[in-house]
Amino acid sequence: MAIHKVLVVDDSKTELMFLSDMLQKNGFAVKTAENADDAMRRLEEECPDLILMDVVMPGQNGFQLTRAIARNPKYEQVPIILCTSKNQETDRVWGMRQGARDYIVKPVVAAELMSKISALA
Repeated sequence: MAIHKVLVVDDSKTELMFLSDMLQKNGFAVKTAENADDAMRRLEEECPDLILMDVVMPGQNGFQLTRAIARNPKYEQVPIILCTSKNQETDRVWGMRQGARDYIVKPVVAAELMSKISALA
């Protein structure tokens, strides 16, 4: 599956701008969401080819949202990369159990993220 459209979910406007800019410079069309409700609205509007998901957000966290998306037959084919400051191995394992396809620790290095995206395509 070719990846063209990416949904970035993060409650930090700085992180949204940073990741959006990085992805757009690499040829991706980017939509953003600042929380779980916003992310679900975006999913329903236009299903992305990939979701980059923060974990620590107010309300429903990224682990919970990843589980909800991954278990929804309508979106289960959309890969999710957790993109978070949580750098413990237990967090990575838990994230993968929720349905994430990969896990990257902030600060995000462009080459590492592009490599992980290429591996999914």
